[in-house]
Amino acid sequence: MMIAHFILVHTNPNQLCRLVNKLVHAEAVFFIHVDLKVDQDQFEIPLKDFKNVYFIKNRVNIQWATYSMVEATINGFKEIVASGFNIDFVNLMSGQDYPIKPINEFHAHLKQCPGKAFMHCLDVETEWTEAIARVKEYHFNHLKFPGRFKFQKLVNLIMPQRKMPDGLIPVGRSQWFTITLKHVVFLIKRIEAAPHIVKFFRLSWAPDELIFQTLLYNSSFKEDIVGNNLRYIDWSEGLKNPKMLDKSDFIALMSSDKFFARKFNENDEVLDMIDRAFE
Repeated sequence: MMIAHFILVHTNPNQLCRLVNKLVHAEAVFFIHVDLKVDQDQFEIPLKDFKNVYFIKNRVNIQWATYSMVEATINGFKEIVASGFNIDFVNLMSGQDYPIKPINEFHAHLKQCPGKAFMHCLDVETEWTEAIARVKEYHFNHLKFPGRFKFQKLVNLIMPQRKMPDGLIPVGRSQWFTITLKHVVFLIKRIEAAPHIVKFFRLSWAPDELIFQTLLYNSSFKEDIVGNNLRYIDWSEGLKNPKMLDKSDFIALMSSDKFFARKFNENDEVLDMIDRAFE
């Protein structure tokens, strides 16, 4: 059973190298998207001695909370599909993730769950209500002109609330997930065939936390979805970004049933603590 770890990075090449080293397995390949804003060489050089590491060619200049993250993910999906590897699962990660269980256990778990999609699919209307504004209001944070947020506020005062295209039920939460290759192929085709859906999500805030989950949930693959993305993420601070994990979180990490956690700072002491726990 082959897993493709698809990692999105924009900083800390050594942290990426450490992550890849912990994920190495006989049945694993790596695809890495480096933000177009930064020099890719600084990421390639530390990984030059690793096998089965491939860098996404069609890179995107990613802007936080915009559709550019979706574009980077789709570009990576396409290159993974075109690679010709006999891939079973695609594991989408950031360079600030880290495994909190031996990687063999992750492979063993997926072998026991063929065809499943591990992703957060909270209902926006009833479970993740803070995201209602993301789909009902217009968002122009992807545009670059003075006063765009005042213009955004004016538009939302004048215009009626947006409605989901095609009657889709919006779901989501975390953008990071583990899905099968058949799900990846479906998402590529669904997005390519629906420019009106792309247009809608371009005007949403952080659409990467919504679009993939929503499209899969509103499809024949809905029954494949397991409402658990296998990641330990601490949202207790109530901010738009999760808490940066450190040694104070170690006991919670070790007692978790998740396989990965995020986010970590480079070379934080807690990473060494995690490594020692599995020596």
